Amino acid sequence: MHLLDSSMDTGYAMAAPQDSTETPYLLPPNREDWEGQAIADFVYGQKELVPGGVQWPRVTPCLPKALLLSRFDSAVLSAWEQRVELGLFRYRLRDLQTRILPGAVGFVAQLNVERGAQRRLPQNIWGVRQPFDPDQFNFNKIRPGEVLFRLQRGPDLSPALQQEDILVVINVSPLEWGHVLLVPEPARGLPQRLLPGALRAGLEAVLLSSHPGFRVGFNSLGGLASVNHLHLHGYYLAHRLPVEGAPSQPLDPGGHLHELQTLPAPGFLFYTSRTDSDLDALVSRVCRATNYLTDHEIAHNLFATRGAPPGETSLSSALAGIRVILWARKSSFGIKEGEAFNVALCELAGHLPVKTPQSFSSLTEAAAVSLIQDCLLPPAQAEEVRAALVALMAEEAE
Repeated sequence: MHLLDSSMDTGYAMAAPQDSTETPYLLPPNREDWEGQAIADFVYGQKELVPGGVQWPRVTPCLPKALLLSRFDSAVLSAWEQRVELGLFRYRLRDLQTRILPGAVGFVAQLNVERGAQRRLPQNIWGVRQPFDPDQFNFNKIRPGEVLFRLQRGPDLSPALQQEDILVVINVSPLEWGHVLLVPEPARGLPQRLLPGALRAGLEAVLLSSHPGFRVGFNSLGGLASVNHLHLHGYYLAHRLPVEGAPSQPLDPGGHLHELQTLPAPGFLFYTSRTDSDLDALVSRVCRATNYLTDHEIAHNLFATRGAPPGETSLSSALAGIRVILWARKSSFGIKEGEAFNVALCELAGHLPVKTPQSFSSLTEAAAVSLIQDCLLPPAQAEEVRAALVALMAEEAE
């Protein structure tokens, strides 16, 4: 197994120019050639960021290949599927048995026994602000073949935020098809604390995809992040989720912060339907909120999806923009083996990867809601966080 050299100045070789007729994101057939292969750049521009017009078809589930894919989708899926054939994952992901739990929420439960049994054991996490430890597993130690490409913003995009080199890497223990990690400049050794450039890249990845079910999320330390090295998750799910159209109430006069008050869990909602300075402003607001939570040792999860505008919406509402939902929660360190599922970014959004056939067949909406709500902050602390975030939004408006 070849490991990437973490002692390099950049950590990774610079990408070589690619012929536009080639597929630069595929590995050469000989494994001996992988280590020396330059990482291809996926350069995108303003026209490829599409905030509206991407909708669910009338018939779901909607597998990625059933839609007209964007250039980004094609790059991710072709490279990801090649890595499947090359055996770079811990297990070969099959079609997952899926059921929509009866009830008002619309939970999407999936049986994923292999992920529950074969994923890498979480690191020893003891705090939300825990520093990066180069001796622990990190993304400088992955095999070269696990990197798909590097995301690069084109010259026509606003340079308002610090430019990050974002590597798109396979998650070797996938929870769904096309499950990748977005890793900003691994050689910098950044701890798992959300940064504006990383969040911006994640939101732009959602906007680059023409599949309504491509979502991006973030788990903080204590929020079931298993690796203390900055990364976001991105994956395709062929089903609608409750958070796409859940109704919300505004929390500040400027309408920048809303609260989802419906099941499965109340959360803070940020929204934009634009890709210009409004997206920069949203990124700034979200990171101010996550900075507050991190500084106060409050674990959190974040989920970004195409969705409806805030207000009295429904699951069938048009996906007019991008929703970012942030949940503050109790810290949880380690995996609770006896539970049907562990509560992190996708579970809070309504997607439940279940570990065992018995749990999958017996799981009810009430049991799922109970398990999720057991991870939320107690009411008094939740109200304190709500007041603090409202105050932060007011400061920004001044």
